[in-house]
Amino acid sequence: MPRSRSPRVLPDGTPLQNRLLAAVPFADYDRLRKHLRMVQVGAGEALHDHATRITDVYFPNGGVFSVTMRMRSGAAVEVATVGREGMLGIGVFLGDRIGAGYTFRQVADGDLPSMSAGRFLKESAQAGPFRAAIEAYAQASLLQIMQGAACNALHDVTQRCCRWLLQAHDRVDTDDFLMKQEFLAIMLGVRRPTVTVVMRALNDAGLISSGYGRIRILSRKRLEAAACECYGVIRVHFARRGM
Repeated sequence: MPRSRSPRVLPDGTPLQNRLLAAVPFADYDRLRKHLRMVQVGAGEALHDHATRITDVYFPNGGVFSVTMRMRSGAAVEVATVGREGMLGIGVFLGDRIGAGYTFRQVADGDLPSMSAGRFLKESAQAGPFRAAIEAYAQASLLQIMQGAACNALHDVTQRCCRWLLQAHDRVDTDDFLMKQEFLAIMLGVRRPTVTVVMRALNDAGLISSGYGRIRILSRKRLEAAACECYGVIRVHFARRGM
């Protein structure tokens, strides 16, 4: 009877959760792991910035990351939410090593696997499972950005807030996670007082409990009902591609 392979782990021994890296055969992953290093990244810490050369790409193994666009006025809004289903720095795969947005960690959860952009380009240039997984993610990421643009233009802030909370909940293994209201305001492209009003309403309705920079999901089903259609549409985009 053939011996089963041990569960895949990252260089620090942490079980692998990132779905792009998990999608490749064991032999491919063993090769890729040699080029991974683990970095500590706190909540709010930037990984990529606009008009700055990207030197490393990242494969989240937990937590929530946001890609945002900033205007000259300093105003910002999220254009993509990323977790263990994907990677940070997908533009490198598409041929651009200059950051097009500001990427930072929203919800911290352990160290972050990284790979040099140069090594990533060499590995993803080869036809095979790793390149196929990156291609599928690039397409799903584009669809997420398109849906998010429509959502920001057409849906009210409460619906969008519920969508974002659900997307964050999908990427963590707990109903309770840290989240500052100023970060959430950036995600939604509104002022912090607006977020305070929305969060208070969701608290009063019994959908969530929030305070002191922490959010707890109390009723996932009701939160889904309160969110706009975009949450389900984006989720289907990724599910169709096995993410």
